[in-house]
Amino acid sequence: MTFPIQKTDDEWRALLAQNGAEPGAFDVTRRAHTERPFTGKYEEVWADGSYHCVCCGNHLFDAGTKFDAGCGWPSFWKAIPGAITEIHDRSHGMVRTETVCSQCGAHLGHVFEDGPAPTGLRYCMNSASIDLQPKDPT
Repeated sequence: MTFPIQKTDDEWRALLAQNGAEPGAFDVTRRAHTERPFTGKYEEVWADGSYHCVCCGNHLFDAGTKFDAGCGWPSFWKAIPGAITEIHDRSHGMVRTETVCSQCGAHLGHVFEDGPAPTGLRYCMNSASIDLQPKDPT
């Protein structure tokens, strides 16, 4: 699958380092690794603002759609329309729906159909894949 933003692995590594991404961000976003549950920096953050792709800055979620799913990863019930591409994932002996950034293809996490109303969705994201941009207090 091809995405509008293309970079080499070295370019992604340099960009993530320049942006102050956490150490595992390259492996999570570019190699589809997963953080251990309850270890991500955004799992217990409830600040107002918006969540963006750590690789390209694409707006993915509004903080108002974040909820406590108790699963150990930041979870959202609604994505920004068009921001995420879903891919059928049969890795690790499971059938899941992987979520990637529609602009750069960064692995974000997975989406499940066990979330709250009104969508019934749970976008289960890796903190290393997202960046919170707090709402301007003015």
